[in-house]
Amino acid sequence: MTDSYRWRLEDASGQALPDRPEQSVPFPTQADAEAWFAESWEDLAGAGVAQVSLLRESEVVYGPMPLSPE
Repeated sequence: MTDSYRWRLEDASGQALPDRPEQSVPFPTQADAEAWFAESWEDLAGAGVAQVSLLRESEVVYGPMPLSPE
C-alpha cells in the first residue's frame, strides 16, 4: 500500500470545513501536495479557509498552518 497525502481545510477554530473537490484528490507524494498548495493557498484563503493541515493517510504530517499574512 502506498501513502497518499491530502490537505484538511479548516476554519479558525481548527474544525474541518465541508469537503471540497480539491480535498478529495489524493496526492501521491508530499512534494506534489505541497506544490499544489503553493499554487492554491491564496484562493483557499479567499474562499474562507483559515488554516490547513497536511495529512498522510489519517496522520497529520504538519499543521495547522494559518493562511493569514500575520
